[in-house]
Amino acid sequence: MTAIDDRRAAGQRTLVRMMGLSVAAAVVTIVLKLAAAGITGSVGFLSDAMESGVNLVAALVGLWAVRLAVRPPDLGHHFGHGKAEYLSAAVEGALIFVAAGAILWTSVRRLIDPVPIEQPGLGLALSTGASLVNLAVGVALVRVGRRERSIALVADGRHLLTDVVTSVGVLVGIALVAVFGWDVLDPIVALLVGVNILYTGVGLVGRSVTGLLDAALPPEDAARVEALLDRYRAAGPVDFHALRTRESGRQRFVYVHLLVPDEWTVKRGHDLAEELTADVAEVLPGAWAFVHVEPIDDPRSYDHPMAPEDVAGGPGPEEPPGVTSGV
Repeated sequence: MTAIDDRRAAGQRTLVRMMGLSVAAAVVTIVLKLAAAGITGSVGFLSDAMESGVNLVAALVGLWAVRLAVRPPDLGHHFGHGKAEYLSAAVEGALIFVAAGAILWTSVRRLIDPVPIEQPGLGLALSTGASLVNLAVGVALVRVGRRERSIALVADGRHLLTDVVTSVGVLVGIALVAVFGWDVLDPIVALLVGVNILYTGVGLVGRSVTGLLDAALPPEDAARVEALLDRYRAAGPVDFHALRTRESGRQRFVYVHLLVPDEWTVKRGHDLAEELTADVAEVLPGAWAFVHVEPIDDPRSYDHPMAPEDVAGGPGPEEPPGVTSGV
């Protein structure tokens, strides 16, 4: 196993552990928030507990997605299983819509018929404890998810942090009810919670759809690849074109045509392509590179939609974008 493979394996184990932590945090917060809702009779606490229920289901789906996404390519999935993480984010967004609908329905009913809150102090203490758990785990998930480039982990962490924000709103509302006796504030706060998590759900679904459509790498990642190709050009006598990139969960793919002198042997071109592949994996840890070698003076080498138009041959009109001629 190479050093790159070791890093990939270590990252995969970290993702699974973090998603397990998210599941445990969701269970703890559900228990605390349901206890707070049962003791006080607050619809605000109940709505908060329902969102934590979504957190639990989302964490379980995320754990499944992370475990699936780390599987290596096989006969049925030649490019791996990385898009499972986008599916996880989409499922989490859909679950948020369901929870928000239930919260809004319950809140409207309680707004029409307000109910006094009992023992608000104990309820506030339980909900505060749950929020602190979510805050600690959410920050850890986002930090590790960004480092490991896991959309599932980042999505779950952001959802937990959103839960913290809504919980703070609920706590403020219940505190105001306890101080001033304004029972109508409880369902109003719950309505605001429902609207807020709807907004979160839209963002999660949008990010997952973008990923499923094979979005290109972010500009900063593409710039690293371009800088690497420029170093090869400076060493000469080679050039590159038709650079394309895409993301699939944590997986990154780079496709490029390597133009070498016509008199080079197959082995010499192949050796340079292998060197470039390894260097791409260094500048973009874990990325997969696909290098297509072509003779630099053959006009047919430029018969590609993404080849520069000011060179011999120009872009080919018949080949659809994203398709590479040859082998």
